[in-house]
Amino acid sequence: MNNNSPKPEFIYTYAYSKDEHSLCYMEMRSIFGVESECNIIKSSTKIDPSRSPFIKERIEVIYEGDGIADIIDQVRQLDLKNSTFKIILSKINDLKNSKKIGHEERRKIARDIGLVVEADANFQNPDYTFGVITLGGRWYFGKYKKSEAIWLRHLNKPREYSTALSTRVARSIVNIAVPNPEGVKVIDPCCGIGTVLVEARSMGVNIVGRDINPSVVYGAIENIAYFDLDGEVTTGPISEITDSYDVAIIDMPYNLFTHSTPEDQLSILKDARRIAKKVVVISIDTIDHMIKEAELMILDRCVAKKGMFIREVLVCE
Repeated sequence: MNNNSPKPEFIYTYAYSKDEHSLCYMEMRSIFGVESECNIIKSSTKIDPSRSPFIKERIEVIYEGDGIADIIDQVRQLDLKNSTFKIILSKINDLKNSKKIGHEERRKIARDIGLVVEADANFQNPDYTFGVITLGGRWYFGKYKKSEAIWLRHLNKPREYSTALSTRVARSIVNIAVPNPEGVKVIDPCCGIGTVLVEARSMGVNIVGRDINPSVVYGAIENIAYFDLDGEVTTGPISEITDSYDVAIIDMPYNLFTHSTPEDQLSILKDARRIAKKVVVISIDTIDHMIKEAELMILDRCVAKKGMFIREVLVCE
């Protein structure tokens, strides 16, 4: 094996609303270590695009060049044997408005590339789907994977609270908390009805849930089972947890709905620090003073919005 072979490169395209900008960019930083203002990221990090509510597609780069002619020359080498294929030219790019590629031109580019492929095109159910995109003055061709909005499937739960995190926000927060799930042990000790648990388990994250309120624990268990997922959820305060975790996700109980006091919230933060190396906190209040008192340090932060609710998301160690 050639250990000097170049690392594979992947290009991801993003889409988000104005209200989601802060959360989306924090997720970018967490997963890829960088952020990009042009809604496209090129990285050697490989993730399933369906993990993120903001990623639209992923192209695993096979060929690159200065122009479409370079791509066409290289695609001639593609050996698909008896397989069928489809080519998609991404609508998202970093071209200035004056140089944007219209629908008909996109179709022509895809057709010109497809004409040199020694295989049959199949636009409905191809064996291979390839993507083409331009970024930074270069053109790229590679294996294409479209993101599935899995979080949408989780909107209609048997149990729901109007103040719970949206499934879209919860999914992004899981990515912020656990950018690489392999070997990571996670807990949500104030899990409520399990919105974070459902998103995390659907991504294969090793997470357990807990809540002090027995009725919401039953709701979390019901919600998890409804989507044919599994995961442990127990009843009790965070103060009774004796196991250690790599990450704790704390959607801080709100005074208005749980009658928790600032002292209760500080206690939760101190216990989170005790049981986990990394703590991601979601709060409707600014709690920097509590974070400091709990001897945690804020590494990154953003805001997440849901209707009239504005939450702060803090990544702490």
